[in-house]
Amino acid sequence: MNKSAARICLPTFESDELIKLIGKLIEQDKHLVPQGQGYSLYIRPTMIGTSEGLGVGYPDKALLYVICSPVGPYYKTGFKAVRLEATDYATRAWPGGVGDKKLGANYAPCILPQLQAAKRGYQQNLWLFGPEKHITEVGTMNVFFVFKDEKSGKKELVTAPLDGTILEGVTRDSILNLAKEKLDPKEWIISERYYSINEVAEKAEKNELLEAFGAGTAAVVSPIKEIGWNGKDIKVPLLPGEQSGQLTKDIAKWIADIQYGRVKHGNWSRVVADLD
Repeated sequence: MNKSAARICLPTFESDELIKLIGKLIEQDKHLVPQGQGYSLYIRPTMIGTSEGLGVGYPDKALLYVICSPVGPYYKTGFKAVRLEATDYATRAWPGGVGDKKLGANYAPCILPQLQAAKRGYQQNLWLFGPEKHITEVGTMNVFFVFKDEKSGKKELVTAPLDGTILEGVTRDSILNLAKEKLDPKEWIISERYYSINEVAEKAEKNELLEAFGAGTAAVVSPIKEIGWNGKDIKVPLLPGEQSGQLTKDIAKWIADIQYGRVKHGNWSRVVADLD
């Protein structure tokens, strides 16, 4: 949040102090925290410039505030795998831009392409970039693919590198860290590298595309079942009778266990209020 604020000339702040204040806010609002698996209090720190006047310039005043909202399960009927449209006719972010910052300006331009994709039967856009058609993100989330690596015979969990165009998502970082801890390196490769829609299509042709999922704050993981590209649908395998692949399912459980306090993981969570 500080990186994002600094990029658009908003003031930065003491991170630990804000976290303490959020703790006090949750303590006050603990009666609003819903109970049960899949339910939570969604916490969204926000900052806006509040200088009076019209014009283009940096603000001399700003408001830092926190929105809290009780939310239910992201998937009302459990996991629901989505269909994506690989999108190269619109660009989410570009080198030297603000694709790696959490700004409203990153999201508003994505709404029209999403509506256009929806008319063609797809829930979200799979954002491509450049002549190589590199995969960057999905909708408003980071994205991961699981391939079979033909040279080593291992499975590869791959996501785009942080090159200034990709949002440095906390969920993305959490998944990479947990995967490195929990997946056997004799069987898995964890990669942050460039890869293209053409590679995905080729892997699918050779039965080497194993899974795909989006990763973000609200859904945690969002399984993918199809990708529309060049007039065809690339099929992503799912577990029989289920809406995701095995790793997608495992990652969702790993993170939920930490979020709900069933598993302690370093300093990833802290107790700020007793809900009893």
